[in-house]
Amino acid sequence: MAWFRKDRRRRTAQREKLEIPADAWDKCEVCGHVDISEKFERALQVCPGCGYHRRIPGRRYIELLTDAGSFTELFTDMRSADALQFEGYADRLVIAERKAGPQDAMVAGCGTLTGIEINIGAMEFAFMGGSMGSVVGEKVARLADRSVQRSAPLVLVSASGGARMQEGVLSLMQMAKTSAVMARLREAGTPYVSILTNPTTGGVSASYAMQGDVNLAEPGAVIGFAGPRVIKQTIGQDLPKGFQTAEFLVEHGMVDAVVPRPQLRDTTARLLRMMQGLEPAGAAT
Repeated sequence: MAWFRKDRRRRTAQREKLEIPADAWDKCEVCGHVDISEKFERALQVCPGCGYHRRIPGRRYIELLTDAGSFTELFTDMRSADALQFEGYADRLVIAERKAGPQDAMVAGCGTLTGIEINIGAMEFAFMGGSMGSVVGEKVARLADRSVQRSAPLVLVSASGGARMQEGVLSLMQMAKTSAVMARLREAGTPYVSILTNPTTGGVSASYAMQGDVNLAEPGAVIGFAGPRVIKQTIGQDLPKGFQTAEFLVEHGMVDAVVPRPQLRDTTARLLRMMQGLEPAGAAT
């Protein structure tokens, strides 16, 4: 009888093999924490394991710091010019636009944050390392002038390797121009919150990025002017460990607070409302 004999017929698997997308999982490059990509995305690219803040695009900061649907981009027709005919610069600009978009190294515009009008700019590090050329300096200056004219707070998010050497002195002059317009902003009593992300260095850190009424920084952000090796060679001394990090700078009074990315929106909104004499968002009237 068949039930006393072992059936040797080949059996096929009843379960279907599921294909897992290659990008379903993500791994932190610092601590090695592995998690689903969606969890990293929900955390704004902050590692759930160690809190490492990955770099995110400038437009993502715009979304974070403005009310949904309120942002209008300004100065979209501005493009960098190769005034010095620097070798290879024109080609690099084309490549940068393909990679990061036509906004140069800064996305600038206006919107609202918890209902209050703001002018906002966020640097795009993917565009030639967020280097500050004539376009970036002009966008910062126009945003600040607009803030003065409309008595609307200014918020700038910095992520830059410094001045754009391909524009020579034209790039370096943006430090003076942006510093001058920040002085007008301060004279008008218009609030300015500067947010420094990783990295904020060179001419950007030496000008408008460190001139906010309140300077905030993300955890672990590298903030400084020259690199550690250059400084060490110049002064001939060993440097303190982590001396260019946000945490070191807040301890020494160069930055007002270190704020994790998920808290940036609420912190910025509270600061701007306080500086304008407004009640906190959602407060009972």
